[in-house]
Amino acid sequence: MARIAIIGGGNMGEALLAGLLRAGRQVKDLVLSEKSADRAEFLSQTYSVQVASLADAVANAAFVILAVKPADVETIIAEIADAAGKAESDAVEQVLVSVVAGITTGFYESHLPAGYPVIRVMPNAPALVGAGITALAKGRFSTAEQMSTAAALFESVGVVLTVPEAQIDAVTAVSGSGPAYFFLFLEALVDAGVANGLSRPVATELAVQTMAGSVAMVLDRTEAPATGTTARPDTTAAELRAMVTSPGGTTAAGLRELERGGVRAAVAAAVDAAKTRSEQLGITSE
Repeated sequence: MARIAIIGGGNMGEALLAGLLRAGRQVKDLVLSEKSADRAEFLSQTYSVQVASLADAVANAAFVILAVKPADVETIIAEIADAAGKAESDAVEQVLVSVVAGITTGFYESHLPAGYPVIRVMPNAPALVGAGITALAKGRFSTAEQMSTAAALFESVGVVLTVPEAQIDAVTAVSGSGPAYFFLFLEALVDAGVANGLSRPVATELAVQTMAGSVAMVLDRTEAPATGTTARPDTTAAELRAMVTSPGGTTAAGLRELERGGVRAAVAAAVDAAKTRSEQLGITSE
């Protein structure tokens, strides 16, 4: 099985490590490089994974998953390029998979040996519990087979889809930042329940289970039907909202206040701002 090097032991690096192990990857096929000695020790003890220097980690890896902060990329990519330049000519072709927000495939391709395959990905925080969604974008030199293998790696932590790289900043704004939007709404709903006389534990359980159940309703109506069953027509969020809103009822009264408060405009502005910030954080090949 191809060796996988994970560069960076932060939350996303750990999520991928744990997910790959859950999916059946052998620990002998994984290696981790993490600059924090304490963090490296914790991950080594927790997952029994080999920890190595960056140069040793990438030396014989088929896939190098880069999960570091954008500010660390320039230094790290220089080390990876140096290691790639020293690799034996008959070594397995290496693929760089970048989990770093804002850094284009063009930047990596301009700093690595000619023709080096790069795949850019954007996972999100629910990957930590195996319920994430990851968007993959193909670099100039990555093949369909390499894209398929990369997709399989990230399926260990959730759902995977492919988009053009030009859409990655929008993906970041919707699904990368999206969990925080839901957490903010959940926080506000709990606080509102407390303000209306519920205890915080009760308000929290009501709000959390309501959110989880609502998501389950959406998934139930959008997942592909089993073979041989009658296909259920797609159900949009708007249709589900209408289904639970009785004319003149309590839900209609609450929704009227959300619309009056500009919830749609606020969400649109949040996504626009997050996309713009992702673009500002980026390092391109120019």
